Amino acid sequence: MILRRAERFDPTRTMVLRRRRRRRDGAALGVFLGLCFAVALFAGQFTPGTWYELIEKPPWTPPVFVFGAVWTLLYTLMAVAAWLVWRTHHHRLRPVALALFVLQLALNASWSWAFFGRHDIGLALVNLLVLWLSVALTVAVFYRISHVAGSLMVPYIAWASFALAVNLEIWRLNPAG
Repeated sequence: MILRRAERFDPTRTMVLRRRRRRRDGAALGVFLGLCFAVALFAGQFTPGTWYELIEKPPWTPPVFVFGAVWTLLYTLMAVAAWLVWRTHHHRLRPVALALFVLQLALNASWSWAFFGRHDIGLALVNLLVLWLSVALTVAVFYRISHVAGSLMVPYIAWASFALAVNLEIWRLNPAG
């Protein structure tokens, strides 16, 4: 006898599978948030300090207190975007997208070290150029996988573009740095 689809449906099994999926998805989101905020903790070791106060900056440089709020939002959006990409288990670009995501996080962390840690404005500028390219690639690949994930990365590429302009102007204003 052929069973119809409704007769084969096991609601208990379906509920168990959904519960497992929710737990796995929640854990993965926690991992991506943890990864992003680990980068924030690393970067936070290199504070602006007196050196940053004394160098020449363009008048449109945001005040230091803005950075914490902006980066908290950006890291949260980035983590959610990566999590959405991770959830697309069968997309062929998923491994590339997640590798690009990790690459741009590493470049993000190394910028703080170069700029605030070493006080090397030129190295930080080169780092930021490579970071910007990796973020742009990440956004493009994320969009191919999930429009929502790609959209969540747009504020980050916008901020990275602004940071690149600020870093470039600081480099121009401080030729010895």
